[in-house]
Amino acid sequence: MPSNRPSEPIYYNSLYRHGVDEKRRVQIPAKWRPAEPEVLTLVLWPKGTMPEACLLVLPPREWEALVQKLKAMPFADAKAEALRRLLGKKSDRVTLDKGGRICVPEAMAKAAAIEKEAMLVGLLDRFEIWDPERYRTASAVDDELLPEAFKLI
Repeated sequence: MPSNRPSEPIYYNSLYRHGVDEKRRVQIPAKWRPAEPEVLTLVLWPKGTMPEACLLVLPPREWEALVQKLKAMPFADAKAEALRRLLGKKSDRVTLDKGGRICVPEAMAKAAAIEKEAMLVGLLDRFEIWDPERYRTASAVDDELLPEAFKLI
């Protein structure tokens, strides 16, 4: 159940598997929903050799932080321009409906291979939406990186 206290942060923990309906709507777990409906930003996100592996879902605060980083990059830097252009064309905004669902835009769903089921993976301050088979493959790579990854903390 969503929190009624707006100051309480939402943390995206755990792993969920949900069906995707014919309108490409995906249920967001109740504990991941804000008290008031908000706009989330979806970004086609790469992983390994897949340029559009999954959908990265950014809440407003995280999207704003990313935009500020991009705005701080020099306009004369070709890599920065390419990154801004790429993120601009590979992102879209969606709103949670009254049922706690988001509608994944058709082109994004197709690119990320999200059809009948979706895996929602919590990343603490954001989350990802994966095709279950793609997630299984990516998760195996993550498992290999885990011993080194833990050294980061």
